Amino acid sequence: MGQDLNNNNHMTMEKPEETGDETLRISDRAAENKEICFPLLSISRLRMGTDGRGITTLVAGAGCPLDCRFCINKEMLERGRVRSVTSEWLYEEVSCDELYFLSTGGGVTFGGGEALLHSAFYGAFRKLCGSSWRLSVETSLAVPRSNVEMAADQIDEFIVDCKDMDPDIYNEYTGGEAALMLGNLRFLLEKAGAERIIVRVPLIPGYNTEKDRERSVKLLKEMGIKRLELFDYVIKQ
Repeated sequence: MGQDLNNNNHMTMEKPEETGDETLRISDRAAENKEICFPLLSISRLRMGTDGRGITTLVAGAGCPLDCRFCINKEMLERGRVRSVTSEWLYEEVSCDELYFLSTGGGVTFGGGEALLHSAFYGAFRKLCGSSWRLSVETSLAVPRSNVEMAADQIDEFIVDCKDMDPDIYNEYTGGEAALMLGNLRFLLEKAGAERIIVRVPLIPGYNTEKDRERSVKLLKEMGIKRLELFDYVIKQ
């Protein structure tokens, strides 16, 4: 699920090219410890009101199971330089903003791409940052159930982009199956509770209508979703 990492209101930290001994040392340590690494694309700091509560740092990872027609970050996901990093490296990189996290109730939001492709990574990261940082994921829930189960024990807030609740519209826009997303959303409601879930419902030009979105909202509320964010995709010509 691609996210907007190009907002000029945010401070973006570009990652250096993977060369030299440092990359080798990171890979060697991970191999020795059999640690699961995160496929890092970029880090965007000091974000407010876009990725969960408080001041957040958005950590974008590579990989997505969907093929959304208007994916914001498709070019980055296809061509971006991926750096495989350990939980220790990432913690050290983002901990410079701990004061902001603690004072605003914010923390780190994992996006991408599909954040729940990397659920196994979050347990190690949680051990380092502790419970005081708020960890969130931006997800389509188009992943195996086991990934959702693993993340539910480590993640504080799930920001779900449902696209549309109509199976045909969902498939036409994403190339995926709505049943997988819906099944995982029902599981997450039972496992994590409605207060830990935000569902984003977009109006997508050429794919759904305002009536379609109203139907999606109605179905989500009937499921037990309490926190909804409605927005419109703006397509540049």
